[in-house]
Amino acid sequence: MASEQHLPLAGRRAVVTGAGRGIGRSIALALAEAGADVAVTARTVSEIEQLAAQIQAMGRRSFFTPCDVTSAEQVQQMAQTLLQHLGGIDILVNNAGNAGSHKLLDHPDELWHRMLAINLTSVYYVSKAFLPPLIEQKYGRIITIASIASRVGGRYIAAYTAAKHGVLGLTRAMAVELNPYNITVNAICPGYVDTPMTDDSISNISARTSMPPEKARAFLAQTSPQNRLIEPEEVAAAAVFLALDSSKGITGQAINIDGGGIMS
Repeated sequence: MASEQHLPLAGRRAVVTGAGRGIGRSIALALAEAGADVAVTARTVSEIEQLAAQIQAMGRRSFFTPCDVTSAEQVQQMAQTLLQHLGGIDILVNNAGNAGSHKLLDHPDELWHRMLAINLTSVYYVSKAFLPPLIEQKYGRIITIASIASRVGGRYIAAYTAAKHGVLGLTRAMAVELNPYNITVNAICPGYVDTPMTDDSISNISARTSMPPEKARAFLAQTSPQNRLIEPEEVAAAAVFLALDSSKGITGQAINIDGGGIMS
């Protein structure tokens, strides 16, 4: 590990939502590796408790609190708790999200509302809750994990695609509004990442098509020109980059991490 004075995020305070597993967990660990103190939140207490302990073992401060980010009340309480423990915030990573699929014909309204709540409204709730201290100190980094579905449409994922397109619009709107306060706002748009959420998608494909899981995994990998699933650590590296002081000129952007599938 690099010496403390050479850690690029030393002294910074970060909050990561949906941090219990997958991309969120990798981002929390990468931020800590870069020197930041990291508070983590998710719905499963055992996962974030273990993660906080792992971050503390790295010599960083870490705190955890459970939260359902689709609840405005829970988000407010979570923000108050973590701000009190951290003493403020410099980096916010909106990672919490989930996927669901259904053909548009006879699309369940419940699925539509659930996808928008977890993937879009949660970003609004969480960002709004942490804005006051960021604006007051006139510094901040807001990084949202979006999706390639923020950039293009896809069959059978109308609700998820609509939510993720909304995330990109919200990112750009916040970037414009917060620019005078030295707060950058960016999105990362991964393709299929090798995470438990993708495992769930593979199980869903297998159940609906009778395709063996290994073939379903290969099918998803083939959506990338590199013929592979993205690793969570690749997304985490991009998040750390956007959190750096040297990235202050990057705001309102969407960074694709999809093996070159979408080049725009």
